[in-house]
Amino acid sequence: MQEQARGIVRKMSSRLEETVAYSLRLGDAKLPANGLIGAPLKLEFSGDIYCVECARKTNKSFNQGFCYPCFQKLAACDSCIIHPERCHFDQGTCREPAWGEQFCLQDHIVYLANSSGLKVGITRATQVPTRWIDQGATQALPILRVRSRLQSGAVEVAFKQHVADKTNWRDMLKGAADSLELTAERDRLVALCEEDLASLRENFGDFAVSAINGVEPTEIRYPVARYLDKIASHNFDKNPVVEGELLGIKGQYLIFDTGVINLRRFSGYEVAASF
Repeated sequence: MQEQARGIVRKMSSRLEETVAYSLRLGDAKLPANGLIGAPLKLEFSGDIYCVECARKTNKSFNQGFCYPCFQKLAACDSCIIHPERCHFDQGTCREPAWGEQFCLQDHIVYLANSSGLKVGITRATQVPTRWIDQGATQALPILRVRSRLQSGAVEVAFKQHVADKTNWRDMLKGAADSLELTAERDRLVALCEEDLASLRENFGDFAVSAINGVEPTEIRYPVARYLDKIASHNFDKNPVVEGELLGIKGQYLIFDTGVINLRRFSGYEVAASF
């Protein structure tokens, strides 16, 4: 094997095709990854970590790639990103109002996905279908459009009384989830949340929450030659070398015959790829 690229890790780029097309991103290099499946691949962490925002060298990465000062000051690292129903832009306390206008005061999609089973999720309209792929969903269906991240969080809170809002990553990596009738699940959940949705429209306006009709579920296939029976995780902090036969890619995980690694978790780590 020869070193093909070296640089800080960024989350893999993906493109929805008949089978999702992935690229590894190391620094300025973008390596097509689907063609590496079935062959040996080695990833070696140099020991250096850099902030993906300011490029400062840091001893520890926070929130998937940030140094501590950036973690403390950036709106992208605020707790309301994990809990969108707590968005506080309208209170005038957003860490970066310009960032909030660009990313939070935009149309968001509430969707159903099937990754390790049925779940509800939210994403900016511009992130469809990337968000679904990042979560390893094999089916996805947009069900509602709202006008802001805060509103999407309020809708999600209503739905997650009846359905999960998280993916079981171990189950997701063991194979494709059993196929679901997402349209029927949408109708069932919308009926269960009818009172909550009416209340949200009353609070935010009649056109704040709009149903998405006439759209068929998206089916997503991943480049996986073989799944593992038992899931073991690689961790650059414990072992700087990850290598083995690459069996597949799903979500933001590389699946080796020796275990799996979530590359997004190690954003900012300087890594060399050899094959």
